[in-house]
Amino acid sequence: MTALVLRNAERRDAADLAILVDIASHGFATWLWHGAVMRGMKDTAMEQGRSRLRMDDEPGAWKDATLAEWDGEIAGVSIGYDLDDSVRDIVAPHPVIKPLLDLQVEVIGSRFIDSLGVYRHHRGKGIGRALLAHEVDKANGRQVSLITESHNETALALYAANGFAEKARLEAVPLLEDSKRHEWVLLARNMT
Repeated sequence: MTALVLRNAERRDAADLAILVDIASHGFATWLWHGAVMRGMKDTAMEQGRSRLRMDDEPGAWKDATLAEWDGEIAGVSIGYDLDDSVRDIVAPHPVIKPLLDLQVEVIGSRFIDSLGVYRHHRGKGIGRALLAHEVDKANGRQVSLITESHNETALALYAANGFAEKARLEAVPLLEDSKRHEWVLLARNMT
């Protein structure tokens, strides 16, 4: 019998966390992490991602992550934390980050799901739904929020089926000249 187990991440899980965050962001994370390579601080973007996810006091790092295991293999992740007023003080290190921060300001006080990703070979098993339900449970009756891309129809359908509704959207700044144009969509689920 196949068993799904959710567990708190540990610092030693940082490499899988980095891969799953990159999967969840469709490569956006490695694009951000590549800056450390360009500055000569790391050899690869994934090395920077692993380093960031190993941090103890950084929101969205290993302490905020829940891993899903399928038959003992890491299959997916959710990373969530309470979004507080400190988000107003964050200065976007690059223009692509500004719309994301602007949307987060709209949901201060909510449980914010920073990342939710599942390895492709584990999709269709209910892992994403289980991780999402886990994040909703962790909200303890408060609003739950997240941001996704307007063209991510699979994610939009999952969130809609689980009570999330669009709260706002902003145009995304393209990463590259030929990048697919999209909007960032802020979704929230009110707990009443």
